[in-house]
Amino acid sequence: MRRVPLLFVLALALIAAGCGGSNDDDNAAGGTTAAAPSCEQDQLKLVNAGQLTVGTNNPAYPPWFGGEEKKPWKVSDPASGQGYESAVAYAVAEKLGFDRADVNWVYVPFNKSFAPGPKSFDFDINQISFDPNRAKVVDFSETYYDVNQALVANEGTPIASAKSIADLKNYKLGAEIGTTSYRYITDNIQPSKQPSVYDTNNDAIAALTAKQIDGIVVDLPTAFYMVSAQLDNGVIVGQFPTVGQPEHFGMVFEKGNPLVECVNRALRSLKADGKLAQLRQEWLANKASAPVLK
Repeated sequence: MRRVPLLFVLALALIAAGCGGSNDDDNAAGGTTAAAPSCEQDQLKLVNAGQLTVGTNNPAYPPWFGGEEKKPWKVSDPASGQGYESAVAYAVAEKLGFDRADVNWVYVPFNKSFAPGPKSFDFDINQISFDPNRAKVVDFSETYYDVNQALVANEGTPIASAKSIADLKNYKLGAEIGTTSYRYITDNIQPSKQPSVYDTNNDAIAALTAKQIDGIVVDLPTAFYMVSAQLDNGVIVGQFPTVGQPEHFGMVFEKGNPLVECVNRALRSLKADGKLAQLRQEWLANKASAPVLK
């Protein structure tokens, strides 16, 4: 057998080493991928060092938040750890290495949370649905809740007997400004009357009570809270089927903040160990079922 010169063998080894080391991610990206961000607490990009600043709207409504009203918060206290979104925020904070006392809540109006520009929060959690247009100016975490929209009306009114989306065509509907609820009305229900838009769900409830509108479109758990605590004779007419890409809530981040990947790791861990499912069961299990309006 012919011997291969040692120097030639060494040369081949060096060439192979130089060409090696790629992985599927590198190949998929067409080159070398950037290093994953460090999720050590002292390496996180935060608004305030050593503190996790979480934004949400005010009032803070159940079932997303709970606890007694505590100034400056109305209805509920996000810092209570009660309610689904509060509990999820603290569970993520714990995965990131923050003590409960190191989580600071700040008021951020819903529409401001996904507006362009610098943020006063590390992430915002406020029933904000992922949307490709929103994602052009902010970053979203992976889903922490998959959601359907629903319709709330006054019991005994004609709209309360609706069984399908077609039955809603001639009614006056309303929703909070900037929400996917409003977009569901315009894109999918397409009523003959121009829907009304409100700064808050409280304003929409006042309009429904005053009979200025026939129904309010909101996410399903919020609909359950409206009829159980905010309306004297409210009823959930039904929930709407998913159209296109399933809707989900994500936490919102300033565009380009590497913290989003660390939060995604935390969410994956919470899903894997069953904690996220446990929190859904605890806070939303009785608030997620209603007939479907097809």
